[in-house]
Amino acid sequence: MSKSLFSRYWLFLCSLFILMAGFAGPASAEWGEGDYRIIKALYGTPERHVDVTSRLKELAQRDERFRLGNGVFGTDPDKGRVKTLRIEAVSSSGRNRTFEYTEGSWVDGSQFQGWSSGSWGDGNSNTSGWGERPGYQDRKEGDYRILQALYGTAERNVDVTRRLRELAGRDERFVLSNKTFGTDPDKGRVKVLRIYAEGPRGQRTFEYTEGSWVDGAQFTGWSGGGWGNGGWNGGWGGSRPSYNDNNRDRDPDGLKILRAEYGTNSNRIDITHRLSQRVIMNRLTARVNNDLAGDDPARDQVKRLWVTYSVEGREMRRDVKEGQVLILP
Repeated sequence: MSKSLFSRYWLFLCSLFILMAGFAGPASAEWGEGDYRIIKALYGTPERHVDVTSRLKELAQRDERFRLGNGVFGTDPDKGRVKTLRIEAVSSSGRNRTFEYTEGSWVDGSQFQGWSSGSWGDGNSNTSGWGERPGYQDRKEGDYRILQALYGTAERNVDVTRRLRELAGRDERFVLSNKTFGTDPDKGRVKVLRIYAEGPRGQRTFEYTEGSWVDGAQFTGWSGGGWGNGGWNGGWGGSRPSYNDNNRDRDPDGLKILRAEYGTNSNRIDITHRLSQRVIMNRLTARVNNDLAGDDPARDQVKRLWVTYSVEGREMRRDVKEGQVLILP
């Protein structure tokens, strides 16, 4: 083969390679943003839930984290119960996986492909409703290794890493409650399981509220128990303020309790100060009952909590029935 002919042949091969890369490039890049493509999203409880895929797309276009609550989707599909955002997704290899976020937790779309573009949510799920996906027991382990697990509230919590390892050894989901860990570290308040973990993108905190399902699919070595060996020293979230210190250095634009009344239409008590002391890091989660109020203003009657609060200077109101959980904002 002559030198000029070889040169033309080599140029042809290079051009063909570039052309093929141009066709293949976009498809490969699609999976670069995150590991999973969202199929659909449901919000509520196993018994009562709604499809929120379209609304989630709108939120994703802002490309910001958001705190989960009824106000986000403009509906409360199962009043009086803690709701969950359930996102069904599929990886580039075709593996199905379900992500769950409980009321009050932060939702971050960084692990989902095409999050801000909205190029997802085609509804082609191979699961039926809220139920467990096929092959649940055969799931692939996740990317995050657990460092430590705490259960309780910001003020009163206990280390439950060892107990969590025992539960993980069964390799089954479980419903979170005081019975799970055999303790109630802060009576009268809604508790949270905080799992501190480390993954390919650094450290991350996972939160599960009482009544929600805990699934170890996103944690590496979950059932093996080879984790939680004291690699975290940050406490609940740095220094934990006491009840009397909650108002110090508070964000001026953060959550403020302007007025709170507990009781009935004809017999109420003011618990504004008491509720304000529950605000931790511009967030409030509490079960509405006599313990929260410190008194029973109307015995043998169903009471309510009326709250007026502000966030970033915007005044809002919330009305919560006794026995339900108040989550602000």
